[in-house]
Order: sequence, then C-alpha cells, then structure tokens
Amino acid sequence: QVQLVESGGGLVQAGGSLKLSCAASGGTFSTRAAGWFRQALGKEREFVAAVSRNGGTTYYADSVKGRFTISRDTAKNTMYLQMNSLKPEDTAAYYCAVGPLTSPSGTVYYRPQNFVYWGQGTQVTVSS
Repeated sequence: QVQLVESGGGLVQAGGSLKLSCAASGGTFSTRAAGWFRQALGKEREFVAAVSRNGGTTYYADSVKGRFTISRDTAKNTMYLQMNSLKPEDTAAYYCAVGPLTSPSGTVYYRPQNFVYWGQGTQVTVSS
C-alpha cells in the first residue's frame, strides 16, 4: 500500500505561483504512473496533470497547459506540481494519486478510475 501526502498549498494572489509536493511512502512509487487532480467546492474532481513512471511523458488538462508543470523525483519518492500564473478559477483542493503497481514506461493516466492510491489533498486558494 502506498501512502501519499501532499504539501505546498496555501493562499496566493492571482498571477502568483505555488509548488505542490506529493511524498510517497510505504510502497513502490517508481514503477507507477502518477497524477494530480483538483476539486473545487461544489464541483466534481477534475484531472489536472499526469506523468509517466519514468517522468518522460506528461499530459495536462487544457485549462492548465502552459502554466503548470508536473515532475517527479524517483530517488526522493516525490512528485511535484509547479503552478504559475495562477487564476482565481484554480482555487480547489489538489490531490495526488498513483496508478497500478506496474505501468508501461510511457503511459499516463487521466481518468480517476485508473488511479489506485490517493492523498488527502492540499488547499490552494487564489485571490483576485
């Protein structure tokens, strides 16, 4: 079983930046594809960004493309989400998740049902 803990959320003004971290423990992280989702108050959880197990392939929602960057450090069992040019509509709880134990090297997932373990979330609030 993999435990995931997000950090780095907070309050930021529009146009600002934040970097989220997702620390994995208790299981194998390096062989799993991973991703970030978010859920705003009263809305459904939505896909944000995904990365393959080797970090070589990434995929983004159109709403964040060009502003957010997903990355991972396998040696540290940590995944990151660098968020730049933040907008009020980016306000949400952000969740990291990992996929099956063994993912093909270039595979990314973007559907929630493809992810096996989830973190508890970290709140990001962007003021206008």
